[in-house]
Amino acid sequence: MRKALANPEIETRRRSPVPTETDPAIEALVQDIIGKVADKWTMLILEALQEHGTLRFTQLAKAVGRISQKMLTQTVRQMEQDGLVHRTVHPVIPPHVDYTLTPLGESLSAAFCGVWIWAETHHAEILRARETFAAARRP
Repeated sequence: MRKALANPEIETRRRSPVPTETDPAIEALVQDIIGKVADKWTMLILEALQEHGTLRFTQLAKAVGRISQKMLTQTVRQMEQDGLVHRTVHPVIPPHVDYTLTPLGESLSAAFCGVWIWAETHHAEILRARETFAAARRP
């Protein structure tokens, strides 16, 4: 995954003190968004579109890898509904549909880039922890 540029507004808010109260509407929205976007397929689709730009449906399926047509369709529809992906249907036969990230999708991709970097940075530590855990469970 390409390293995305940090958003100055988000970085400023991240360094600010944690608020003592949270707006219930914002909290509900955050939980809803995390439930929808923090899944394997959404993250992989975000990564594919961030790296390759606009992709046709079949190209997107190949870039993501091992995703069923049904799951890809459901996921890109949800992403389109949430404003993360723009879908363009070209009026030709056979149908030609392109997908591209919206600015909102690009900003989410930048946020997930931090998770990618964290995982890359701590990869060896995570593997050691898993091995230690597994060894402690063996008879």
